[in-house]
Amino acid sequence: MNKKISIFFKIFAAVCVCFVAGIYFYWVEACGPLNSYGTGHTERIEIPAGMTVRQAAKLLKDKKLIKNEYVFYLAARYPFLDKSEMTGLQQEKFVLKSGVYNISSESGLSDIFHQLSSGHQEYITVLIPEGYTCNKIASKLEEDGVCSKDDFLSAVKNTELLQKYKIPALSFEGYLYPDTYYLTPGLPGEQVVSIMADNFFKKIQQIDSFYNLSAEELNNDVILASIIEKEYQVASEAPLIASVFKNRLKRNIGLYSCATIEYIITEIEGKPHPTVITTADTKIDSPYNTYKWAGLPPGPISNPGLTALKAVADTPKTNYYYFRLTDPEKGTHSFSADFETHISEGQLLYTKKISRK
Repeated sequence: MNKKISIFFKIFAAVCVCFVAGIYFYWVEACGPLNSYGTGHTERIEIPAGMTVRQAAKLLKDKKLIKNEYVFYLAARYPFLDKSEMTGLQQEKFVLKSGVYNISSESGLSDIFHQLSSGHQEYITVLIPEGYTCNKIASKLEEDGVCSKDDFLSAVKNTELLQKYKIPALSFEGYLYPDTYYLTPGLPGEQVVSIMADNFFKKIQQIDSFYNLSAEELNNDVILASIIEKEYQVASEAPLIASVFKNRLKRNIGLYSCATIEYIITEIEGKPHPTVITTADTKIDSPYNTYKWAGLPPGPISNPGLTALKAVADTPKTNYYYFRLTDPEKGTHSFSADFETHISEGQLLYTKKISRK
């Protein structure tokens, strides 16, 4: 009887050892890479704020990046169970951090834990030039893989978001500061708009003259700056152009800005950018037509940078009412106080062009 019991226990012990060994080797295998070197694939994984470790484990399993989501979860919660590296165990408790990661199926759990706890963001660098319209910004964002054009343009006209920033307008046109942005793929359009608008209001804090302006007063300055942004080519001339426009506004004279005509043609009518502005173009029936109507247009025609904004905020006092491009290569203008001088300078410029031929 004792002999039978002894044999039973030996068999039982052997079974237990085999069972434990089997579990151990299965566990080690499950902690290792899904694919061997050179046979795997890489997936871009987005971990949003608030995602749990269980949810992350399921996401990785669904993307075929790990072997077992339950093993991932347990190894994440109990570092001593991580057997993905035979050289040592995971030393610290895993903390999942939001971010965008490129995860390879050739990585063991330790490598994946290290990536997902780094908080690394896979940024997309997006350069928004001065003078871009919301429509052009939207196309740029979609092209660079940040968000869809439609999503961004919808956010630009979001009334609740406009009210949050106390912008008395129908869109964020003019309030999206041109700059270099580091954004992540798949950002909601509203978040991108907020990032750019926050930057705008941060930048204008550098301009003392904008302090204590009402929302309507600031909006008028942004409208004027958006026109100046499209008119000046040499930064030192932006304040002089601002003085011309302000002088004309005071006397209720039309601004006669070709930039507003271009805006009507390209942004409102959706036509290609014109090579020249014709007399017929200056007669287009639109509230943005500063040849037809005196005063400011209903809204900004571009998103101005700091040079144009400062030109409006700190405009020098001049007696200029006209300006004309005199050197296309340098982008410089001549400024005149009266129409006769303006016309004579134009004739002189025409004569110079003829003499060069």
